[in-house]
Amino acid sequence: MTAVLGRGTCGGHVTLLFTVEDIDEDPLKQGSLGAGLCLNDGAEAIARGELGDYSLEVKLLDGNGDSKMFQQVLDLLSEEISAISDYSWEVAIRNKLPSSQGFGMSAAGAIAAASAFQRALGLPHEESFRRSLAIAHMVERQNSTGLGDVTALAAGGIERRLRPGSPYSGTELLNGPGHSEGWTEDIPAVLAWRANPGRHTSEYIDDDNWKESITVAGRKQMEKLSEGPWNSSRWGELLDSAEKFSKLSGLSDDASRSELVEIGKKATLRAGLDSKTAVLLCMLGESIAIVQRDLSKEISLENLLSELTEDGLEATLTHVGPLS
Repeated sequence: MTAVLGRGTCGGHVTLLFTVEDIDEDPLKQGSLGAGLCLNDGAEAIARGELGDYSLEVKLLDGNGDSKMFQQVLDLLSEEISAISDYSWEVAIRNKLPSSQGFGMSAAGAIAAASAFQRALGLPHEESFRRSLAIAHMVERQNSTGLGDVTALAAGGIERRLRPGSPYSGTELLNGPGHSEGWTEDIPAVLAWRANPGRHTSEYIDDDNWKESITVAGRKQMEKLSEGPWNSSRWGELLDSAEKFSKLSGLSDDASRSELVEIGKKATLRAGLDSKTAVLLCMLGESIAIVQRDLSKEISLENLLSELTEDGLEATLTHVGPLS
């Protein structure tokens, strides 16, 4: 029997500041305002289907991810594309970054898988991409694994989210309640994290006290970041706002995150990069992103990897991704 094959990829996302906008009962309108970094590295999905009874086998090639999420993706797709239900499916998932560490991997995995299933059926790229974003947003809200990662990834690059909600919706997939903008440069970023994931995202975004402190701090920073053109001239302002948000929200003092930042700062000091880099918290993992402060000067961050691993963290070097 002839099999159909499809591949989907999606980079991860680091949220630097955000709000919790979940009052509306419609999950399509739930999300966040905020800003962050879309990444080159993320998730890859390979889907294989054969005509037969509707089913799904999930293979996590690195043991990293949530199998249940991919069944949710396929079920939602089958409601919109009837041919999905005519196949018995397998999907292999490879994540280049860890889950539950603030790198947007649940969103990336859902988008990659949804794209792979649709490409296996020969659906056009742009249509598949938009539907993948809409499906991934719904899955994220069902699981409380994220608020704005999908809308951020709809823009790509260095993004700001100006309206909460899914970036695409409806049968025509023309637009959605959510809106984001992005610009991009080839900016390196070192990501570092503790080996064991910290608290689940839902423990923050579903908690009334955390929602209030996060949203108050996020809206204060977005008052400035939402105004004017969004381009590389705003880089320094974004870094400043991210550092202020982490303190005003209280997140820098929770779950030993302040210790993570200190480890990062000491690593940059030993590498001779302390004055040239910013150490930023990734929301909402136990992780940090280290980036250069001045985009006009090219610097190497390679030496930071060994410095961070000596201090007991896992680390990798990635880059800001392209516009979507």
